[in-house]
Amino acid sequence: SRRGVPARCVRVGVPTKIRNLGYKRCAATNSGFQSSQEREVVDPRIEIDFDNTHEAYKSKDNIELLRSLLVFKLCTFDFLVDKNKMLMDLSKKVFGQRLFERLMKMTFYGQFVAGEDHNSIKPLIHKNQAFGVGSVLDYSVEEDLTQEEAEKKEMDACVSEAEKESPGVDHREKKYKAHRQFGDRRGGVVSARTYFYADEAKCDNQMETFLNCIKASGENTIKCSEFNELRLSPQFFFCRCYIILQFSEVLVKWRRFFNLLAAQQGKSGMDALEQKLELEQLKESLTKLGVGNKDDIENWFTGEKLGSSGTIDLLDWNSLINDRTSISNLLVIPNVETGQLEPLLRKFTVEEEKQMKRMLQRVDILAKHAVENGVRLMVDAEQTYFQPAISRLTLEMQRIFNREKPIIFNTYQCYLKEAYDNVSVDVELSRREGWYFGAKLVRGAYMYQERSRAEEIGYEDPINPDYEATNRMYHKCLEFVLEEIDHNRKANVMVASHNEDTVKFTLEKMNQMGLSPTENKVYFGQLLGMCDQISFPLGQAGFPVYKYVPYGPVNEVIPYLSRRALENRGFMKGSQRERSLLWKELKRRLLNGQILYKPVY
Repeated sequence: SRRGVPARCVRVGVPTKIRNLGYKRCAATNSGFQSSQEREVVDPRIEIDFDNTHEAYKSKDNIELLRSLLVFKLCTFDFLVDKNKMLMDLSKKVFGQRLFERLMKMTFYGQFVAGEDHNSIKPLIHKNQAFGVGSVLDYSVEEDLTQEEAEKKEMDACVSEAEKESPGVDHREKKYKAHRQFGDRRGGVVSARTYFYADEAKCDNQMETFLNCIKASGENTIKCSEFNELRLSPQFFFCRCYIILQFSEVLVKWRRFFNLLAAQQGKSGMDALEQKLELEQLKESLTKLGVGNKDDIENWFTGEKLGSSGTIDLLDWNSLINDRTSISNLLVIPNVETGQLEPLLRKFTVEEEKQMKRMLQRVDILAKHAVENGVRLMVDAEQTYFQPAISRLTLEMQRIFNREKPIIFNTYQCYLKEAYDNVSVDVELSRREGWYFGAKLVRGAYMYQERSRAEEIGYEDPINPDYEATNRMYHKCLEFVLEEIDHNRKANVMVASHNEDTVKFTLEKMNQMGLSPTENKVYFGQLLGMCDQISFPLGQAGFPVYKYVPYGPVNEVIPYLSRRALENRGFMKGSQRERSLLWKELKRRLLNGQILYKPVY
């Protein structure tokens, strides 16, 4: 690698801004530190001018600038946005398929989608690479289902055979059950894709699609792609949703049981890792609750490290149920009233057992394929009733595959009240076990849907009360991970945000800590076609920055384009900044006689 950047995302040359600030080219050591001699000549402070339109748009010709202005302007008209799907369908009928595709490529498709397949996206990927911006490949094909079809698929996938045979006789909570009125999980969601389980054959096909995507990311022809985002939603964990729902409920109930025991010892209201249960009191409590006999409980706490300090924290507690991860054996919960461990469901069918095993096999195949191709996987986040299981399975992948470097990244949604606890607990586990922690921080995609579901079904709203609270949570989580990077170079974070203040906050913290962009520990990510005034100045200054690069056939990415229009409507109405910068650069070029400007790379 050069300048400490991994070989698959090497950038061309040494950015002038970094050279002028005293940064020197150096090979990265295993620890990620520079030598003491090099540190003496490095001024760690880097300032980025996000008003510099020349840097932001030097990769775009004038036609591309005009297209951006047109698309962003159209996104401000409520009628066009609200009816965008209907208008696209109408246009297809009026103009015919070929002309419709040409119009889309000149407007929305051309703005937000890189191309139809692996070959057609290469020119854009190579161009962005030349201007310092890497790529995260994102296969964006979605099913175009009616609401009724979506609800039926969801209910079929989220209800097990045992539930169908004996409804109402299990110990399930309503939050972790399927509800038809929320069966169409696309409702109120504009910034994330939604998939619906069909059958095992389709799961296998989806896995093959992503194996091909991983292979494309690792090919020499697309060397800039250090990441390949793999959205492991319930369907992309390749199983029926009820498995993820039940797994999530078990994990939440075991953690809730820990909190109950902590409260009994007067340790409620603390941050997750500050709650440490006194071991002897814990044994007494479990005995009184009847959770096993005295010998069983004693054997529970005889691990080599477990309880050696005389206390048990949340990570120790989680390790107690690791031996139950043999699929359905895990799906037992502590009943505080009876003091017994009870099955979440009465039984599993043979086919359901096979489905759960195939799910784990598929995930394992994907992770191994990523390692073989030198590609990192970013597991995206889902709704809170799915997320505990997704996070736990991702954590297990990290424990296996992040031993030498961060291959698997988990996503943390910072609009959640428990986001900081989730980040801090996972970081602490990575410290204890010595693997590389990888995180992608986002604000979140399901706020309106989550709040509506919690209110109607009747459970606590999991979302922070307002946008400012979410900002504070994002910055709190980010600062925690940055401090971990500062103290232990085995952590990595992607700041996946279009918020300029958050990017500036990150840069300021890096400056304060002396974290060099060339250490390749802090990444930035934005969507293709949005916020180039953030992405490209960062790339030109030597920071690892990536565009999420969607691709797929025109007809099959229309649902994605529809959501981009909806998301941009709010984004563009809230801020005129990007359009004003585009106009500024276009005027600058016209005044300088650059009417036929072409990017040089």
